[in-house]
Formats: sequence, C-alpha cells, structure tokens
Amino acid sequence: MRDITLGQYFPADSVIHRLDPRVKILSLIAYIALIFCTFNFASLAFAAAFVLTVVLLSKVPVRMYLKSLKVIIVIVIITSLLNLFYGTGEPIWQWGFIKVTWAGIHNAVFVCVRIVCLILLSSALTFTTSPTDLTDALERLMKPLTVFHIKVHEIAMMMTIALRFVPTLLEETDKIMSAQKARGADMESGSIIQRIKALVPVLIPLFVSAFRRAYELAIAMECRCYQGGEGRTRMKQLHLSKSDYLSMIVTLLVIAGVVLFNVLFPHLI
Repeated sequence: MRDITLGQYFPADSVIHRLDPRVKILSLIAYIALIFCTFNFASLAFAAAFVLTVVLLSKVPVRMYLKSLKVIIVIVIITSLLNLFYGTGEPIWQWGFIKVTWAGIHNAVFVCVRIVCLILLSSALTFTTSPTDLTDALERLMKPLTVFHIKVHEIAMMMTIALRFVPTLLEETDKIMSAQKARGADMESGSIIQRIKALVPVLIPLFVSAFRRAYELAIAMECRCYQGGEGRTRMKQLHLSKSDYLSMIVTLLVIAGVVLFNVLFPHLI
C-alpha cells in the first residue's frame, strides 16, 4: 500500500514544476499516441530518452518513480512473457508448441518499454502538478464542451477529487489492515479464497470511512457556498510563458524525431 504513488504531489523547484499544467497534459496525451508509433529500436530509444530527461529535470527522487513502477511490475512481466511467445518466423528456441522467435523478443521489449515509459511520464505529471492546478487545466482544456451543455467544471472537480483521495484511502486501508492484524486477523496465509474472505473486515470499514469522508467534504463545500463553476473566479490565473512555448517546441521535435527514425531506419528491429 505504501508503494502506491498515484495522485501524490511532490513539491520542488524544477523546470517541469513551473510549466503550465495544460501544456503538461497535452504533452502527455501526445506522447501516449507517439509511443505506440515507434516501430524500431531507434525511435523507441529516442522516445525513452525523452522520458528519462523529463524524470531528471523534475527533481523528484528516483525512488518515487521506482515505487510507481513497483506496483505494475508484475503486469509488465506477464505482458512481456505473453508477447515473447507470440511471434512469427524461424524459432530460435522451441519446446513443444512453445517457441521463441526474434519477432517475439521484439514484441516483448517494445511492450515492456512502452508501458514503463507511459507510467514514468504519467507519474511525472502527478508528481509535478498540484491537484488545484490539474483541476484548472482540465477545466480549461474541456471548455469547448460547454457548447454541448456539458458541466465541465464539475467533471474536472470530480476527477481531481478522486485523484486527490487515492493516497488518503490507501493510508486508511493500511491503518485498517494493521488494526485487524493487531486483533489476530490472518491475511497472508491460506488459499486464495481464504485471503479474499479475510479482506471483508477491511473493505467494510474502508467503505464506511470513504462515505464518511465524502459526506464531510460535501458539507464543507456547501458551507463555503460552492455552487459549481458558473460565475467562479480563480485566485491563480494560468498564463503561458516562454518555457511553456519552448516545451511545446521540444514535444514537436520529439514527434518529428520519432517519425524520422521510423522513415530512415524502417528495417532496424
């Protein structure tokens, strides 16, 4: 539980922290589309180098990023192994119907690196952007949807509150599990069915605590006369600076670099 870093903000004074949150969100969306357009190792290495550069410039401790990877490392390994045995061509190793080909190794490496890059860059967004800035950025980016009478502010607020309370609920889960273990509950032995049953004394108080927190939050918002986004002003206005324009140029250069590597080295696998 302590290794889950989703929704955590790490305050620091870095170039990435000072970027406009709208630029960071758009850059992340562009990179998500870009990473799946890497078709050879040259373009993949170029895209991965961009992620490592962002991680280093964020001045967030590397252990925080490693914690974010630790949670999904099992999924990455399983996905890579499945792709390792899924490939066409002459097998370089075979045991029965199980075979490993160069195409399978290629698929496994690409899937592993892509997932790791996506997790690292997504973590960099939450580590370097406060929940308030995320709310404002999401609302600004979704503002064109107001033409269709969609309540953009409420959607952005719900997304940010959900992201903000992930660490709180994880901490609450850890406390409940420690309390149940102190009462003699055994959650680490037995069959899978027994372990699932052992989680029931954890889930019930967790749901009660979550509903209580939601009720208290609703009361607090009503006491502060919260009536949605209509007519609201912001204490901090978002403005694009020179560094934001420079970061957008860098993102476009990365996209162009990946395209060039795909064109110049089409057979580099």
